[in-house]
Amino acid sequence: MGRNTVSDEQRTPWHPRQSLFTRFRRDRSGTNAIEFAIIAAPFLVLLIGLFEVCLIFIATTTMEHGIAEAARRIRTGELQKSGASAETFKTLICDNTFGVLDCGNRLKVDVRVFDNFDAAKGDDPLKDGAVDDSKLGFDAGEGSDIVLARVFYEWQILTPVIGKPMANMDGDKRLLQASVAFRNEPFGD
Repeated sequence: MGRNTVSDEQRTPWHPRQSLFTRFRRDRSGTNAIEFAIIAAPFLVLLIGLFEVCLIFIATTTMEHGIAEAARRIRTGELQKSGASAETFKTLICDNTFGVLDCGNRLKVDVRVFDNFDAAKGDDPLKDGAVDDSKLGFDAGEGSDIVLARVFYEWQILTPVIGKPMANMDGDKRLLQASVAFRNEPFGD
């Protein structure tokens, strides 16, 4: 009772006349390693893809914070009174992104004035898989103007398999965007 029963097949010692296939079929010592090797690659790709999606979410949230803080300077008229430019506005955004974004050539800003909030819709800045800089401008407006401020960031996708469907630009990049629409305070009156 309590004894382990072993089949005749398991008791049979290896014999030199057995074929390689028969010996391979009977040997179960490496099955865990083989099963892990089969599962490891897709698991790692999914895991890295999940980390990348999380990083994209963090970068987008950080951009939203950065543009909200920088837009406050436009809303109050501080930026207009100082004679600031698009580069100054870009620097204000970068100062509020906690170093998450590479603010060199990959970050672009677009600030425009509109007649009403219904019209405050930005057009698609992509043309032929890249950001069309001619569609971007900087007009912070005057007191009581309606302003739409947008920021774009070219995110380089690292995950090869999962990243392909996420790319919307050439070179396996995704354009991240954050925007804020507001009415300037009546600072010029």
